[in-house]
Amino acid sequence: MALDGKVAVVTGAAMGIGRAITEILLKNGAKVALLDMNETAGKTLMESLEKQYEREKILFLTCNVESEEQIKAAFQKTTETFGGIDILFNNAGILNETTWEKTVSVNLVGVIRVAYLALEHMSKLSGGRGGVIVNTASMAGLGPLFSCPVYTATKHGVIGFTRAMAAASNASGYGIRFNAVCPGFVQTELFSTIPAKLGPYSHLADATNQLVEKLGTLSVSQVAECVLELVTDETKTGEAMLVLPRGHQYISFTSFV
Repeated sequence: MALDGKVAVVTGAAMGIGRAITEILLKNGAKVALLDMNETAGKTLMESLEKQYEREKILFLTCNVESEEQIKAAFQKTTETFGGIDILFNNAGILNETTWEKTVSVNLVGVIRVAYLALEHMSKLSGGRGGVIVNTASMAGLGPLFSCPVYTATKHGVIGFTRAMAAASNASGYGIRFNAVCPGFVQTELFSTIPAKLGPYSHLADATNQLVEKLGTLSVSQVAECVLELVTDETKTGEAMLVLPRGHQYISFTSFV
């Protein structure tokens, strides 16, 4: 998929991985709607981007992925402004083992909610152009991060949802590819606050730090490059890409289909 002229929506776009993929999409010619509940960070990013890219290619919308109303409004505004949607980077997420219900609500329910509402604009069955949806999972979705059981569960769920939706899209004719990016530890605000968010597993903070030292950390730009591959390579659907400092790889799963 060539990105020039394509329309992308990025959730959790104001900082971290979301910001990095927003910038790389714009750099490659896409129009991007930035969705984030952090209005201050979003507007600051907009001001920065407007100095480098055409203003008419960028749209910031305040949006909480827990709100169906806000998501619907954001997709509608994007479609009205840019004429459709071709790409969704379903990225908004949190890590907090204390407020575990909210972690499930944002990381798993939010991903599903955003994807389903995006189908109304993207699916060829509803008059859309098709395209690609990339969901942000984690290496914790491929193997347990024992200091974060709930976060681990949500990211396993994201990968399962992604793979099932890829198969459903293929069988139903949605015309949409679904992939998941599964980064290791990334240098973001979420990563820096992990020790304070472990709740009942705070006693495992040192063990988590040891794992960080063993695996190393990724920059957001490294993750963004991998997301770009999942977006542009039209042979990729139903994939879970593990991204670590030493490189990336596609994970093989058992299939019952």
